[in-house]
Amino acid sequence: MSIVLGANQYGKAECRLVRIDRDTPRHRITDVSVTSQLRGDLEAAHTVGDNSHVVATDTQKNTVYAFARDGLGAIEDFALRLGRHFTDSFDWIDGGRWEIEQYSWARVPSGTDGYDHSFVKSSDEKRNTVVTIDETGPTVISGVSDLVVLNSTASEFWGYPKDRYTTLKETTDRILATSVSARWRYLSTDLDFDKVFDDVRSIMLDAFASTHSLALQQTLFQMGTQVLEAHPEIGEIKFSMPNIHHFLVDLEPFGLDNPGEVFYVADRPYGLIEATVKRDDVPDAGHVWATVPGFC
Repeated sequence: MSIVLGANQYGKAECRLVRIDRDTPRHRITDVSVTSQLRGDLEAAHTVGDNSHVVATDTQKNTVYAFARDGLGAIEDFALRLGRHFTDSFDWIDGGRWEIEQYSWARVPSGTDGYDHSFVKSSDEKRNTVVTIDETGPTVISGVSDLVVLNSTASEFWGYPKDRYTTLKETTDRILATSVSARWRYLSTDLDFDKVFDDVRSIMLDAFASTHSLALQQTLFQMGTQVLEAHPEIGEIKFSMPNIHHFLVDLEPFGLDNPGEVFYVADRPYGLIEATVKRDDVPDAGHVWATVPGFC
């Protein structure tokens, strides 16, 4: 029996970066966390401590900040720039993984358009991308996380099997709430990523709001279907959506009724719905989803 090195990668994780664009008096803010990981001929570094092929993680960090001097643009384009730089600059680096998470800021309200240089953290919602480069070229997987949505009606849940452990009551009117995490795989890198992201997000929100839901699974599938119908450049979309349960409070002990108005929210345990919606002729994704955790 021999002991050999398996799949490996290394780099600098979560480089926090805030870029202020000052080209006009109306400033713009981009707040991101960037992770760079390299793959290639790195066996000697692991087996005998030979660092001649190790591009220091500190170098990777510095490259992130230096590249930001020229602007970030769409996070997908910035990740592609980083990936192409490292794979083009070092012969023994043949691929890697570049992940960016972008945080949401809004302008402090003033008049119709807000202040030019004052911002407020708008929500916990984050935009994400993971760019993988391997022998087949670059693959871009983008998405959103912590997108919290709620329908106060137009949601039902009934018709499920019952056994001795079933206590849940059927309902034809309930609150449906979830925190959407979605990732979609692009079939091209020559795109206006900002424009596509904005439209995909809008489609998902509209599908969530307009679907009379018989189950969160049905809503999830409608969200994915409508995205794929509108965007042929996307091959598949994966969702992870917890069911944020809202339970009606029993006010009878206080001599009060509760006509669907007062609820308490249970943070755990919770239902967790995950699925992939894809085209039946989509090219195989290979291993690019392997480092995007939390999705089936």
